[in-house]
Amino acid sequence: GTMIMGTFFGAVGAYVFDAQFPQLAGTWPDLAPLAGVLTAMAAGLLFGLIHALVTITFRVDQIISGVALNLLAGGLARFLNILLFERATQSPGVRGFTPIDIPLLRDVPALRPLVTGVSPMIVVGLLLVIASQWVLTRTRFGLRLRAVGEYPLAADTLGVNVYRLRYAGVLLSGALAGMAGAYLAIEQAHLYFEGMTQGRGFIALAAMIFGNWWPVGALGASALFGYFDALSLRVARLPVPYQFISVLPHIVTILVLAGFVRRARMPAADGVPYTKEED
Repeated sequence: GTMIMGTFFGAVGAYVFDAQFPQLAGTWPDLAPLAGVLTAMAAGLLFGLIHALVTITFRVDQIISGVALNLLAGGLARFLNILLFERATQSPGVRGFTPIDIPLLRDVPALRPLVTGVSPMIVVGLLLVIASQWVLTRTRFGLRLRAVGEYPLAADTLGVNVYRLRYAGVLLSGALAGMAGAYLAIEQAHLYFEGMTQGRGFIALAAMIFGNWWPVGALGASALFGYFDALSLRVARLPVPYQFISVLPHIVTILVLAGFVRRARMPAADGVPYTKEED
C-alpha cells in the first residue's frame, strides 16, 4: 500500500512542480523528479505513521493493518487521480532524472553496460543499503533499534524508549517504500497507472525474509528476484502464454520462500505488540 502511494504521489509531485514552476524545471530539469521523490517519501511517511499508530499505539495485528492500508491505498489513488486529472487509472506523463555514468567503474569494459546511463535513484538506493547496514551494526541508534525488535522488555529495562524507536523504524520504512514507488512512476513508466506495482511490495517483503532481515542480504535477494523480473520481459516474445510470463517473478518468490523460510531467523519480537509494564 505504501509503495502504491509512492507511485501516485511521485507522479503528482513531479507533474505539479513542472506545471507550477516551468522556468525552474526548464533550467534544472532534475528538480521536477526530485520534487516527485520527496512528495512520494512524504506520502510514505504519512502511511507509515498511520500503520505505526494502529499497530504500536493501539496494538492492532500488523497483518490486518497492512491489508487495510493496501486496500485504502488503491482506492485513495483512484479517487485522487479522478479528482486531480479527471481520469481514473492514469496520470499525465512526467519527466525522469538525467541518467548518469558512475566514475571509475565506467572505465571497466565488463561493467560499462551496468554503470553508464543509470538512474541517480539506483545509485542512491545502493548507497542507502550500505548506510543502513552500517547504521544497524555500528551506531547507537541502530543497535537500539535491533534491540527493540529482539527483546523490547530488556531494552525498556535499560532505559530505551521502545515506542519511540519502533515509530522511527516504521516511519523510515514508510519513507523508503514511498521512494521505491516513486522510482517506478518517475524512472520506469514516466507516469502513474493503476496496478503498476504488480505486487512488488510483497516481493520486497520476501526479499527481506530471504535476506534474513539484513539490508545487504535483502539487496542480494532483490537482485535475484529482479533477474527473473527482467527475464520475464526477455521471454515475452516466445510462444508462451502472457499470464505465465507475468507471474514468473512471483512463482520464483514462492519457491524461494518455500525452501528458505524455515531457516530464516526473524527478530524475536517482530510483529509482536509491546506493552510497557507498570511499576
